[in-house]
Amino acid sequence: MTRDGLTEGIDSDAELMRRLAEGDDSGFALLLARHRGPVVRYLYRMVQNYSIAEELAQDAFIRVFRSRASYQPSARFATWLFRIATNLALNWRRDERHEFTLVRLDEKPTFGAVIEIRDKRLTAEETHILRLGADEVRAAIHALPDKQRAAVLMHKYEEMEYAQIASVLGCSVPAVKSLLFRAYEALRARLAHLEPRIGRSAAA
Repeated sequence: MTRDGLTEGIDSDAELMRRLAEGDDSGFALLLARHRGPVVRYLYRMVQNYSIAEELAQDAFIRVFRSRASYQPSARFATWLFRIATNLALNWRRDERHEFTLVRLDEKPTFGAVIEIRDKRLTAEETHILRLGADEVRAAIHALPDKQRAAVLMHKYEEMEYAQIASVLGCSVPAVKSLLFRAYEALRARLAHLEPRIGRSAAA
């Protein structure tokens, strides 16, 4: 237990949401402290723009705050939060004019806290693919279809299990496995030209 009477770790997120619904805004500050960093990093990898990632993250947390009274802990809080963030990112990417309506950074929030700017293990082959070259890997991931990109980012970088990814994307576990299979096949094909370079580097 902590000084706040909460069990340490993510299991207390639902309790923080309960407190928030009862008017204890300090719970929201704790949720921000725990989850803002991972959400911003994930969104940055989705949209490849840090300012947009921060705005989308802010919008995600504002939606969390506005949902405080109706929140039901049927899934882990982090899974629910990533579902919100993923939907925001997918909607932003679908808008060719990038005119998706956001709560702007200069708009004062209505809450007390201020927002500042399967198996978890990869196979050996998947790990090799994603180590070939950081810049080219990022570009290759960014070129994937939206849901494949989201699935890879959650699988590789957030180390989510298939069931969590399925909950975030609103699909079945087999569908997640299919998304990941197709994504890794596409990455393997796109990054195949790096293999000779890796070989020469090893020989040197």
